[in-house]
Amino acid sequence: MEKEENQTETKNPEISENQKKKLDENSTLNEAKEETEEKDIKELTPDEKIIELEDKLTRTFAEMENQRRRFEKEKEDAFEYGGYSFAKEALNLIDNLERSKQVLENDEKLKGTDALQKTLEHLNIINKDLISIFEKNNIKSIESLNKKLDPNFHQAMMEIEDDTKEAGTIIQEIQKGFTIKDRLLRPSLVGVSKKTSKKGENVKETNKNKE
Repeated sequence: MEKEENQTETKNPEISENQKKKLDENSTLNEAKEETEEKDIKELTPDEKIIELEDKLTRTFAEMENQRRRFEKEKEDAFEYGGYSFAKEALNLIDNLERSKQVLENDEKLKGTDALQKTLEHLNIINKDLISIFEKNNIKSIESLNKKLDPNFHQAMMEIEDDTKEAGTIIQEIQKGFTIKDRLLRPSLVGVSKKTSKKGENVKETNKNKE
């Protein structure tokens, strides 16, 4: 028992000294670091400190202003175009009305009947009401017929031979297009004119060249 106690007593001082040595080293490093930092701070003159603070303030205010502008832009877009997706989906109502009218008008059993006439009148009233609601919300149909093809608002689906019109003139509207304020909601699907191919004249030209 006495031997064990003596061994413990001899070991503990060694451990304490090692720990103390490490603590002293860490303390020395910390002090050196603090001195370096203090030295760096002391190197700045009062004028330099003011300039540094002014620079930080300028950067902070600039970032705040940029964030404010982004917020204002997002708020304006949300207010002006918040109904964009809804309006685009609502166009399906107009498309379905047009398809229903075409189906009824092409039904041989209904042609010339009072029932067809009254049904078409009701469909036209519904269509006008929808267009009126759209226009009140700055959703307007794109004018297409007899206009030159504009790729920003019209999408050509076919070419139709027509010598009475300048090539590239819209002469058929397959599906009506719409805009919401200054943004395209969907383009008009159209057919455009092209000049007829003069096969007869080409044949005459060929025969004349052979002679």
